[in-house]
Amino acid sequence: MIRPGVPWGEPVPPAGGGDAGRVIEVAGSDADLAAAAATAVAGGGALLRYVPGPDADFARALGLGSGGGPGTTVVACDLLDLGHGHVAVNAVVLGVAPDRLRARHRLRPVLVEVDGRVVFDAPATTVVVAGGQFLRGADLVPRGHPGDGRVEVQVYALRSAERRAMRSRLAGGDHVPHPRIAQASGRRVMVRWDHREAPLEVDGRALATAGELEVVVRPGAVRVLL
Repeated sequence: MIRPGVPWGEPVPPAGGGDAGRVIEVAGSDADLAAAAATAVAGGGALLRYVPGPDADFARALGLGSGGGPGTTVVACDLLDLGHGHVAVNAVVLGVAPDRLRARHRLRPVLVEVDGRVVFDAPATTVVVAGGQFLRGADLVPRGHPGDGRVEVQVYALRSAERRAMRSRLAGGDHVPHPRIAQASGRRVMVRWDHREAPLEVDGRALATAGELEVVVRPGAVRVLL
């Protein structure tokens, strides 16, 4: 986890250091990295050398190119634990993703708690819980950092007529601040939709629907070679 005044990252540990020095090669999407991270954490904390695919958003936050990094530095990234064996490294979206939000989508009551504090209790279309910064290339969460031990939370309650303009500003991160996009930050997030379940997207992949979801940050649990 990053700390003020302390560089993020450390030299690669010497070979023969047990599981902590073992390297797992990972290629593909954010979801592929998350799956490998879960395996590495369960196995004692192996290093992940990540070669991102073309749709990998997490790599943008790490500054990784298509061929991966030179493999000389290790950074400790956060893991988002959704429970029931599901994890994420970049972003969890409940409801309609901001880049897909249209005038026709209806607001529905939702309760959002961050670290036990209610930060939103009203109708909305979308809740974003992000450890990373980007979603489908857009700068969705400008304050997001994959190694600060926290997640950024956004709740979208935009009026129908405001959504097109919001989408046009996503690429550069200029959609926030906005009076109808609530923002918060913390380590444990609880989301409860009223009456019906909402679509659930985890690291860019649809995972059916959910009426209630808890996301807990595991600080520095994922060790990635840059």
